[in-house]
Amino acid sequence: MIGTTTVRLAGVLPGLCVRGALAAGLGLGAVTVVVLALWIGSPYPDSGPGGALHTAAALWLLAHGAELARPAATAAGAGAAPVGTVPLLLVALPLWLLFRTARDAAEPSGDGRPPPPVAVVAAVCCGYLLVAAGVVGYGKTGGPLTADPLDAALHLVPLAVLSAAGGVWSAYGRPAGPLPDWAPERLRVALARSRTALAVRTGLAAAGVLAAGGTLLVLAALAWHAGAARDALLGLSGVWSGRTAVVLLCLALLPNAAVWAAAYGLGPGFALGAGATATPLAVTGAAGLTPFPLLAAVPGDGPGGWAHWTSALVPLAAGAAVAHGVGRRTGPGSRARDTALAVLLAALVCGAVMAVLAAAAGGPLGTGRLADFGPVWWTTGAAAFGWTALTGLPGALLLRAWRLRREAREERAFAAYDGSGGYDEPGVPDVREGPTPHHQPTCGDRPSGLDGAGRRPHSAEAVTESETERETKADDPDAPDDADDPDDAEAYAPLPAAWEEPAAREARWAALRQAAYASLPQHAQPPLPLTDGSRPGPSAPRPDPTDPTDPTDPTEQTDPADSTDPAGAADPAGAGGPGGPQSRTPKTSRSGLGSSSLQDSMPLRVSESSTQE
Repeated sequence: MIGTTTVRLAGVLPGLCVRGALAAGLGLGAVTVVVLALWIGSPYPDSGPGGALHTAAALWLLAHGAELARPAATAAGAGAAPVGTVPLLLVALPLWLLFRTARDAAEPSGDGRPPPPVAVVAAVCCGYLLVAAGVVGYGKTGGPLTADPLDAALHLVPLAVLSAAGGVWSAYGRPAGPLPDWAPERLRVALARSRTALAVRTGLAAAGVLAAGGTLLVLAALAWHAGAARDALLGLSGVWSGRTAVVLLCLALLPNAAVWAAAYGLGPGFALGAGATATPLAVTGAAGLTPFPLLAAVPGDGPGGWAHWTSALVPLAAGAAVAHGVGRRTGPGSRARDTALAVLLAALVCGAVMAVLAAAAGGPLGTGRLADFGPVWWTTGAAAFGWTALTGLPGALLLRAWRLRREAREERAFAAYDGSGGYDEPGVPDVREGPTPHHQPTCGDRPSGLDGAGRRPHSAEAVTESETERETKADDPDAPDDADDPDDAEAYAPLPAAWEEPAAREARWAALRQAAYASLPQHAQPPLPLTDGSRPGPSAPRPDPTDPTDPTDPTEQTDPADSTDPAGAADPAGAGGPGGPQSRTPKTSRSGLGSSSLQDSMPLRVSESSTQE
């Protein structure tokens, strides 16, 4: 078994390494294409294609967090100027490529079995890091920007491993299983609780609200200082290739500016160089900023006004997100202590995420006054934790109390419902109809308003609609129907066991037949006797189909004038009087069936229905 697994891995690992190398090549190629396009369009290609390729390699390493260094600006031998501000949008390219590559590599192979997760992560990262090592070596050969190999390794390896692990985790369906046995027991127990998962989701959502609010602040500030941003763009370059490069750089730095603005709204603000800080209260120190479109959105010197103080709405929105996320998911069985702990954990997650983003969004842009740019990571994280905890805790407790009160009110209303259409709770109107709950029907008792057949008794006049009513409804289609009147409805109480006794059923069928026959005309009522008062039995006489005098014989022809004469149809005696021939010859319909056919078929149908029951 071990030998088979080893052979299988030996055939899969080389392909996984190639996948990782292709992911690195795609990212490097995308950056190189953009740099070469800008170099070709530039009217000042001083360094040649080699300088453009070195710049592309340096930018690809910068996208992984590696710090670059520029050559000394003076001939006096001053140290190299560091460039450590990483465009966060540029980081998304290698992260996405590694994630997709690892996720696709973890899919089942031809034999239907996926490769081991650890092997996938190791092989993909190995291929990726081999290409990165070649890029670092190429960058050391020259170019305007270089990277330190040790610093590059410290940034490349963790980023590659985390991205590949995330892709494999996604390929396996993002399982939230327990941690390995070597992890501390307290950590495994804490992560297994649903409260921890809720806090992580809510904390990430609050961090997203802070980032989105920071983006809105940046866009609003740029719109407010649109003139200064335009002047900075036009002053940096006079050709379209240079301006395009500046615009692309601004887009790559837009997530950094959003994090800076979020830190500004939280209170700590951000550094604009050594000794200069921008906060909602004031901008202190001498910034000494160079003209750049994004830096035009920085507030001016002096104390802040109401427009700057409105940035506090961003952390308030994050606290509301925490309160809503925790408060609406706490069930009736949870305690207020559990809600408070969930809010504090969510605030801790939000603070940790903002601290990481603040550390990644800032960095040096040179030496001296340019050595410190961006927010301070630990003050930003602490402020995010404080805002979300102080605003989210009371909000979550209030929302929990409101939800529990509403659910308790619904439970009381449900408990007060007595199952018979009414409520026993005082103040709730009782709309029940029919017999009261303490009334139990007996064998001889039946619900009020029902006959022996289980229906309302109707007379012949009620069953047969008069010609006047028919004409009225035909003329007025919108006339109300009495059968649809809800006021005529009555409650149908439970029936006793004796209701289904054979004798009771026979009595109901007899009443049903009597009501049906009463609705027929006098000459159409059946002359057949009913056996023992219940239903037609075997002893009931049947018409002989071979009798030539049988009035139901379909071969018997009648006078056509009789079937078309309205007067004859209205007068059963006919034109000849009681003794005339029409009194002895039954009327026939257009189908050839007379009233005797109706007499014979009606009892038979009733008998068939009773038999089916």
